[in-house]
Amino acid sequence: MPQLPAPAYPAEVRARLEADAKEVIARYPGSRSALLPLLHLVQSEEGYVSRTGMAFCAELLGLTTAEVTAVATFYTMYRRRPSGDYQVGVCTNTLCAVMGGDAIFERLKEHLGVGNDETTEDGKVTLEHIECNAACDFAPVVMVNWEFFDNQTPESATRMVDDLIAGRTVEPTRGAPICSYKETARILAGFPDERPGAVEASGGAGPASLIGLRLAKGEEPHPRVVAPRSERPRGDSGPAATPQDPDHPAGPTAEEGE
Repeated sequence: MPQLPAPAYPAEVRARLEADAKEVIARYPGSRSALLPLLHLVQSEEGYVSRTGMAFCAELLGLTTAEVTAVATFYTMYRRRPSGDYQVGVCTNTLCAVMGGDAIFERLKEHLGVGNDETTEDGKVTLEHIECNAACDFAPVVMVNWEFFDNQTPESATRMVDDLIAGRTVEPTRGAPICSYKETARILAGFPDERPGAVEASGGAGPASLIGLRLAKGEEPHPRVVAPRSERPRGDSGPAATPQDPDHPAGPTAEEGE
C-alpha cells in the first residue's frame, strides 16, 4: 500500500538539526556530497535513519527522497529500524569464523536470547553477524558501535556484553571507551567527541597491522609471530597460541612475537 508522507520533526528538533546540518554542508563544495554525514546526523537523533530523517536530508540537499533512500539502503552502517544502544557485530567471515567467530556468535545469540539483527528486550544490545571488520590479523574480532575488540573468545565476548548491559565502562582493544550508538553516529557525522580523553584514547592500527609498513620503511624487522619449524615441539605445525589475560580479555597479554 502507498505510504503517507513522512511526518516532520518537531519544530525544536528540526531547528537544532538544521543548524548542525548547515555546518556539515558548508564543508563541501557541492551540497549533495554532504549526504553521508547528514544520514549519520539524523541517525544520531533517532538511533536509525527514519523516513522523516531521509525527507529532511532530501529537502536540505535538493535531492529526491528516492535518491536519499538509495544511499541509506546501500550502506549497512545506516540502520533502517530502531535498534539497541550498542550495536554488537561479530565477524563471521572466513578467517574470523575458523578462528572462533562462529562460536562467539552462537554463544551471544544464546546468552542474549536474540537472533541475527535482533535487539534485546531492554533495548540495550542489537546483535548481528558482519562479513568483515578489516582486522583479520586480530581474528576473531567483535565490534561494538564500530570500535574494535580483538582476539575475542566466547567467554570474553559474553563478559563484554554483560558489562554493556549493566552500564559499566567498556574499553575496546583500540579506541575510546564505548559510547551509545546515537553518540557514535554524531561523531561519524563529523562532530567532535567531547568526552574527556576520548580523542587521545582513539589510538590507531595495532602492531600486527603495521609489520608490512615497518618493513617497507626499512625499520628493524618485527619479531616473528610464528616460531620457525625447527623451534616447535614435534608434531606442532601451527602458530603458537596467543595467551589471554583474564583481566583484559579483549587482547593478548603481550605484543605479537614476544
